[in-house]
Amino acid sequence: MAVTANTTTPAARPPAAASRTGAAAVTAALILLVAALAVVDITQGTASAVGPSQVWKALTGRADTADASVVVASRLPRMTAGLLIGAVLGTAGAALQAVSRNVLASPDTLAVNAGSYLALGLAAATGLSLPVLASSGVAFAGGLAAAAVVLGLSGPGAGTVRLVLAGSALTFGLTAVTEGLLLLFPQETEGLYQWNQGGIAQNGFDGVLQMAPVALVGLAGLIVLARRVDALALGDDAARGVGVPVRVTRVLAVVLAALLSTAAVTLAGPIGFVGLCAPALVRPLARRFRAFTRSRARLPFAGLTGAALVLGSDVLLRAVVPPDTAVAVPTGVVTSLVGAVFLVVMAARARDTAGAAPAERLHIRSRTVLVVTAAVLVTVLVGLTIAAVLVGDSKLLLGDVANWAQGRAGRTDSFVLDTRVPRVLAALLAGAALALAGTLIQAVTRNPLADPGILGVTNGAAVGAVLLVTTVPLAGSWSIAAGAFAGAAAAALIVFGLAARGGFRQNRLVLVGFGVATGSAAVVSLLIILTDPFNATKALTWLAGSTYGRTLPDVTPLAVVLAAGLAVAVVRRTELDIVSLDEDTPKLLGLRLGRGRLGFLVLGVLLSATAVAAAGTIGFVGLVAPHAARALVGRRHVRVVPVAVLLGAILVCAADLVGRTVIAPAQLGAGLMTAVIGTPYFLYLLVRGRR
Repeated sequence: MAVTANTTTPAARPPAAASRTGAAAVTAALILLVAALAVVDITQGTASAVGPSQVWKALTGRADTADASVVVASRLPRMTAGLLIGAVLGTAGAALQAVSRNVLASPDTLAVNAGSYLALGLAAATGLSLPVLASSGVAFAGGLAAAAVVLGLSGPGAGTVRLVLAGSALTFGLTAVTEGLLLLFPQETEGLYQWNQGGIAQNGFDGVLQMAPVALVGLAGLIVLARRVDALALGDDAARGVGVPVRVTRVLAVVLAALLSTAAVTLAGPIGFVGLCAPALVRPLARRFRAFTRSRARLPFAGLTGAALVLGSDVLLRAVVPPDTAVAVPTGVVTSLVGAVFLVVMAARARDTAGAAPAERLHIRSRTVLVVTAAVLVTVLVGLTIAAVLVGDSKLLLGDVANWAQGRAGRTDSFVLDTRVPRVLAALLAGAALALAGTLIQAVTRNPLADPGILGVTNGAAVGAVLLVTTVPLAGSWSIAAGAFAGAAAAALIVFGLAARGGFRQNRLVLVGFGVATGSAAVVSLLIILTDPFNATKALTWLAGSTYGRTLPDVTPLAVVLAAGLAVAVVRRTELDIVSLDEDTPKLLGLRLGRGRLGFLVLGVLLSATAVAAAGTIGFVGLVAPHAARALVGRRHVRVVPVAVLLGAILVCAADLVGRTVIAPAQLGAGLMTAVIGTPYFLYLLVRGRR
């Protein structure tokens, strides 16, 4: 046996040597690709006269002053920033995935970018003018705090769904607060929205030179921790067995990854999905080449992959879009679109072993509970509606409303009520419609965390509506509603079509929905950036879930669809109960499950779309209202539907009333207020589910 072991020929190399050789070859090929993309990126720009030959002359000092200025002051800094940003985000994503043992951990899914966005928004709103390094510190604090919350809720080794749900919910809430600051302090936060889309364009090397030391500290720290990170991949107990301080290692790795993300955010704003896609592209190589299983090789390779993604996205953008338009489009929008498609494909192809979400515990409530609950909710709704009509920038009396209804009010009172009553109706109807849509979708998917916003349906509707708002300013109510329905239908077709395979299993449904929601948000950002400032402000106000400027014709489509939806839900209440049980019971009872499920989903999408068209994007109502209704009156839909509709109307009407009175004459959209309420509730549901 010893002789055989010593007679190995060079042609039959040991697996470890072959792995090192293959890894070296792949790394060399990737370096060449990054270098080629860097060269192409330098040659692209608005000054068409500055081509490859002029770039070479500028680099060698033989170009004229104008050409050299374009290359040195603009294109080289842009290319260098792309390299640095891609490298730090790819490395940060690989480190976060390793220490959390979760393949979807990244600066995007951990809400690091949203935390940094809010921190910088708060600093800007207070009028602080911070240098680059101080801004980096503020962004670092916000991003690290957000990552700590998400990781604390999901936990190391938790399922991908829990992490994505916690991260997306916190991102939604933090972004809503930041967008409120943008609307309240437009002058102080000017340019912050465009910055949040992520653009690598630079004006000189100052920013790159100031962030390079920060990035080097983070990269060096992760390389030093590489052996401990590898031990964590084996599990906490195994890591402790070999003497690795688990908690300290995990905290240090998260802090260093947040530091890397902060360097990228400070330099260019959030560049979406690079930290998710780069490590995902490395994983197949790690299964083939053993060298990439070690963090000391995997982290730098993920950084190179991230650099290729950022530069490739920038090259693609400037190759497809005309140069004058490409200047206005941030690279982060392209990476977000590519990453969203990547996530949807990955979720659709992955084997989902989670199964459909278990049904909630059956609560049996007496008829008295239903009657008392409905009576209390109706009383609250009536009182809230009266308060919403009477209270505002001008306070009215019930007699004024009575005179207005009879056509005998004065000019001032008539003007106030003509503008205020449609707002109140829009809030009431939108809340009721979103609550009913959430009830239907949760019943059909048997997923208590399903919500039109989380599953991307609301964002899809926003794409269709914003497209009309920004391109056809004179579009009417029915046109905007039709555009919103088209966008919502496209999003729902992708989400529910891919998730239906295997019976709406929770993992696939949530992951595909998250990808579609993120991609739709990127498209909305692109539309807003490319439109004129007036339409951009109009779209931002509408996206905040504002009922400002609504008229009775604007809410007519929503009233019609809501009335039809309520009629269908009441008539088919028994079918809803049966469909929400399991896959087998409807078949045993002879129900055509596919057709019934499709009908309820179409109705839910239509309700969501018309609510978005009438009142903008309002989140979490479709989650909170059905949950609260089932807790109050049980799971039978003959009771859940009316209670959920009442709760949804109350929630949105209250949010709209508070938003337009608490800081009057300034106003906050109802969507921002429901996000502030809904985000903590959603995170509470995740904590309760974990327990």
